[in-house]
Amino acid sequence: MASDIDDAPQGNGAAPPPELRFLKLLVTALAGTMIAGLITIIVLLVIRLPSVTAVRPSLPEHVVLPDGLTAEAVTFGRGWIAVVTDTEEILILDAETGALRQRVAIGGT
Repeated sequence: MASDIDDAPQGNGAAPPPELRFLKLLVTALAGTMIAGLITIIVLLVIRLPSVTAVRPSLPEHVVLPDGLTAEAVTFGRGWIAVVTDTEEILILDAETGALRQRVAIGGT
């Protein structure tokens, strides 16, 4: 009774079986495809994600906040501008004149 060990390739420089060469080719192609896919994903993320240094909206020139107040957030509406200040207030300003329309305190409970 012959053993499978006798059928194993010897280290005498014999070429590997065709199945192993085909498997090696498939693994190499898979590795190349994965590397190309990873590079593609990284490039698309860099291109499509917004820039960190994107221009942020700012108050128009004619709008001046009362002394000592700093804007933390600005919202533009139709005919009005809402400014959230560092003193936990919301100032509603006229969009054309910059005049204060309403002052709302943000109350914590």
